[in-house]
Amino acid sequence: MSAPTIVERLADFAVTVRLNGVGTELRRDATRRVLDVLGNSFAALHTPAAAAVRALVLEWAGTPQATALGQPGGFPAASAALLGGTLAHAMDFDDTHLPSVLHPSATVVPTALAVAQATDASGAELLDAIAVGVEVTVRLGMAGYDRELGNSVFFERGQHATAICGAVGGAAAAAMLYDLDANGIAHALGIASSMGSGLLEANRTGGTVKRVHCGWAAHAAVTAAGLARHGLTGPPTVIEGRFGLLQAFCGDHATPDVVTAELGERWELPGVFFKPYPCNHFTHAGIDAALRLRARGVHADEVDSLILGAPTPVLRTIAEPIDHKRRPESGYHAAFSGPYTVAAALLGGGGLGLFHEDFTDAMAADPQRLALAAKVECVPDARAEQIFPFQFPAVLTARLRDGRTLTERVDVNRGGPGNPLSASELATKFRLNTARTLTTAHADAITETVYELAAPGRFAALLALLEVNELEVSG
Repeated sequence: MSAPTIVERLADFAVTVRLNGVGTELRRDATRRVLDVLGNSFAALHTPAAAAVRALVLEWAGTPQATALGQPGGFPAASAALLGGTLAHAMDFDDTHLPSVLHPSATVVPTALAVAQATDASGAELLDAIAVGVEVTVRLGMAGYDRELGNSVFFERGQHATAICGAVGGAAAAAMLYDLDANGIAHALGIASSMGSGLLEANRTGGTVKRVHCGWAAHAAVTAAGLARHGLTGPPTVIEGRFGLLQAFCGDHATPDVVTAELGERWELPGVFFKPYPCNHFTHAGIDAALRLRARGVHADEVDSLILGAPTPVLRTIAEPIDHKRRPESGYHAAFSGPYTVAAALLGGGGLGLFHEDFTDAMAADPQRLALAAKVECVPDARAEQIFPFQFPAVLTARLRDGRTLTERVDVNRGGPGNPLSASELATKFRLNTARTLTTAHADAITETVYELAAPGRFAALLALLEVNELEVSG
């Protein structure tokens, strides 16, 4: 008898979790993912990407199985997941796993929310499916991490591993909620492996398509599980095979054994980082360094120059092409700019340091911010190179007109296990994300209900609280 393939082992893992649950602590962590995704989604309701996807799913129509945030009526589960995943990722405020550099919850949570509604699942079943989906997503991403390279091979090749691996992880969650057996879950994973896609060129030179990547992955996840439910099959060696997912995307740099190493014994879920700022995670350490300089009394008008040191792979996203990064074409592109985010933080931003108001098109064109961004030079930093990608470190040096040179180095990112956001900070993030749409009392009621999702009846209570038309604005 041959050894089980990777998808077969993942499927057995999913069935075991469905039977036994993941336990109180992992369910608690999954609720934090739900709260974070919902807050980010509320903040994205008014984005052009959300409007485009909303218009498309309204054109498609179909059997109402699940709701979509901010939109009255019901949609097919796959359509609700498409819109939900787009909202979750549109503000670039979603959680990040290191060193895979994936945003797992933005695909898995919307997928699970949509299918849980379609199947009348309980809150506990929803949380267990989310935990498994996130785990499968990041483990696939880890298999594409090259230790010698010090980076994700997916990323080096311009592939958006979040969407590619997220489609498979989302399919695991969806298949669990559809109550497929191990064979059916394995087929769902095999089918989804043919559906994941996404290119990262928009990070460099523009375009809004990246906002839809997690939505399309969620749509693929629901579709793959549905096709498996109706008898379509996938190849058993789809992960490790000669023409499988890892070989196709990462070639000989992939390490397939990582996917199932200590599966069920060691969980990656608790180590996934929450974002305090609504911008590309590579920019965060630079923001923290700028905030520290500001706290030390550094003012923008006394700055001669700023030197931002970061790992080389990071610079490809936040510093190239440098002219684009110093003068981002929109608020969205400003979120991927090292020079702009450092300037914005030094000048003073909103929320927990910087917030959505710092990434409007108007702010991205603000003369004061652009003038300061023009003074930022981005360079590789040797110490940061050694730490990356287990953290996204940076060092910021300010040369002042009075001759002083001040430096702040940030090795550990805010929001991760080494420097976590508190429960109060996560609640504040949610409240600020929903401020355009909900009253404070409504936001707090959602927060409380999300944290109680494992209890009977609380999923239905949450869905009732989420029945909010996007045009509602708190008074």
